[in-house]
Amino acid sequence: MPALAHPFDAVIFDMDGTLLDTESVFRSIVFDVCAELGYEMRDEVHLRIVGSSHEATEKMLVETFGVAFPYTLFDEKCRSFMHDRTKDEGVPVKAGARELITALKDRDIPVAVATSSRKPHATRHLSHAGLFELFDTIVTRDDVANPKPHPEPYLTAARRLNARPAHCIAFEDSHSGVRAAHAAGMRTVMVPDLVGPTEEIAALCAAVLDSLVHAHDEMFLAS
Repeated sequence: MPALAHPFDAVIFDMDGTLLDTESVFRSIVFDVCAELGYEMRDEVHLRIVGSSHEATEKMLVETFGVAFPYTLFDEKCRSFMHDRTKDEGVPVKAGARELITALKDRDIPVAVATSSRKPHATRHLSHAGLFELFDTIVTRDDVANPKPHPEPYLTAARRLNARPAHCIAFEDSHSGVRAAHAAGMRTVMVPDLVGPTEEIAALCAAVLDSLVHAHDEMFLAS
C-alpha cells in the first residue's frame, strides 16, 4: 500500500515552510537583523532554528552569541521586517498546497494547522495567503504548553478534529516538526524546504516528498 493511501481520518499541516513559502524570506530577514544588531548570522546557526519555537530559538541564539544577545529586540525587528515584506510582496503559498487542501475538503476529510508560530502571526499569514478559512482548526504556540518537538501541538489538533492520531497524516518541513508528529503517533510526511532529512529523520517518516504536488498524486491518484 502506498505510504499516503487511505484510510486516514484527518490531515494536519505545519505552516511556515510547509504550506507557506516563508522560510526563505525569513532567512534573509534573520541575517539582515543580526547584521543590524552587530552580530554575524551563519548558515549553520540559522538552519538550527528552522522550525523551532521562540523559546528554543532564543536559547540557541543566546548560546551562540552570548548572554548579551538582545533576543527581544531581535524578535521584534524580525516580526516588523516580515510584516513589511509580506505586506508589500504578499504571503507566498507552496506549490500544490491550495490544491491539496481543496481536494481534502472536497472529500470531507478534516484539515488542521499545527504551527510553532503565535496566533496573531499564524492568523495574519494564513489569511493573507487565502488559506485561513479552509481549515477546521488552527493550533498555534498560544494553544499549547509544550511546543514542537513535543507532540502536544499535533495531539491537540487531532483532539479538536475528533481524529485518532494514528489515523492522521502530518506534513512537515523541519526536523523539529517531524519529531513532534512522529511522537504523536501520526503518519509523518516530510516535504523538505531549507533543511533536508538526515538518516534519523527519514526513518521517522512514512515518506519524504519533493512537494505537496507529489502528496496530492500519492493520496488521490493512487487510491
